[in-house]
Amino acid sequence: MPRLTHDKITWLTYAQLGLWGFFLYGFGPVVPLLRDEQGTSAAIAGLHSTGIAVGALLGGALFAPVARRVGRGPAIWLGLAGVAAGVAALGLLSALPATIAAVAVIATFGMLVISGVNVVLAGHHGPAAPAALAEANAACAGMGILAPLVIGATVGAGLGWRPVMAVEVGLIALVALAALTFRVRLPNAAPAAVAAADPVGVTATAIAEPADSRPDRPRAGASRPDPARPTRAGAGVDLAERAADRPSRPVAGGLPRAYWIAWVLMSVTGSIEVCLSLWTADVLRTHAGLSAGGASAAIAAIVCGMFVGRAAGGRVALRWPPVPLLLAALTVSLAGFALFWSAPVGWLAVTGLVVLGLGNALHYPLAISIALAVAGPAADKAAGWSSYSMGVGFGIAPVALGWVADGVGPHLAFLLLPGFIAAALLLAVRLGRALRAPRPADHPAATLLAARS
Repeated sequence: MPRLTHDKITWLTYAQLGLWGFFLYGFGPVVPLLRDEQGTSAAIAGLHSTGIAVGALLGGALFAPVARRVGRGPAIWLGLAGVAAGVAALGLLSALPATIAAVAVIATFGMLVISGVNVVLAGHHGPAAPAALAEANAACAGMGILAPLVIGATVGAGLGWRPVMAVEVGLIALVALAALTFRVRLPNAAPAAVAAADPVGVTATAIAEPADSRPDRPRAGASRPDPARPTRAGAGVDLAERAADRPSRPVAGGLPRAYWIAWVLMSVTGSIEVCLSLWTADVLRTHAGLSAGGASAAIAAIVCGMFVGRAAGGRVALRWPPVPLLLAALTVSLAGFALFWSAPVGWLAVTGLVVLGLGNALHYPLAISIALAVAGPAADKAAGWSSYSMGVGFGIAPVALGWVADGVGPHLAFLLLPGFIAAALLLAVRLGRALRAPRPADHPAATLLAARS
């Protein structure tokens, strides 16, 4: 079983992703307050979500060239500096075009942070990368719980929401000071041996299948591994040496087809998360009988479920391969949605949201770990392109759900979500098959099945 080591680099990247989570999950409660200040409709205020989508697309395009030019670690710090500048602008400006532009700037630099943390953790932790990414996203969700509490406290004290922007800038400065004090330097590139093979440190087959379903012997025509050859935990073979004998079959953009399946999967699961963030309160008010304030506060139930799911999922990901675990997580999400959507009373609906959050917790960490694993030496490029999936989710799904809700109401419109979950299940199954499928271009030695230690 792979072992996850919590060193200084790990803790620093967790903190950096948590800083992004503080803004991302705290911005939802800010939008209605901005709408009141600016005197706009809900649809116009929703353009701030479009701003995040545009920023995600820009950040995704920028990460790979920035990482090549300055290195992965500096790219993360550049992203945090840009987030701090954008957050400061958002706190100082009040006009609608200015606040939308500020949000787009924040999202652009935020994508540098997300992409950088993903590839640094993947390269640093090898076969334990899915667990590390799950824990990093748990830190992100944990800060997402804290942000609404800070907003509630400042609004309750009559100070409005803007002081929370100053808190974000202060937290970024505090993390930077801690990294300087303890002399924590993030790696600028992946280790050469890992980059030559697989940034997560597991073969495609090891990702797709449980350990006990893989035979101990190579298939017919495959060479037997040399017992004297050093191997890495979770790989079963010397991946760096076999990479030259096992060329992947790239498609558009130089990335393999399995990556693009994972990309679409991230877009679909991201659509689930953003629709829940923007529309759950309306369903709780119209169907479960909660007040407007209670419905807004109940959104925290999803984030709490995600925090618990990601914190526990980091341990589970060390024992289960990502694809079967992803299928299980999607099943939990479907059960949670069924409870939430059918609940006639508030407490039962909120319970369903917690279960839904538990399932949603592992969608992104597992999908991105698979995407980076199959990308091989193109991890920076893959991380950048993965940000586009967030842009698609934020830019299209909420608009589609809102359009349907205008016709049939938010409760019935929410039936789009189980459709998204079903699509994600089919994509996960397809991804598992793509990872297991033999490729004619491969060297026969590439058909060796990796066994986890």
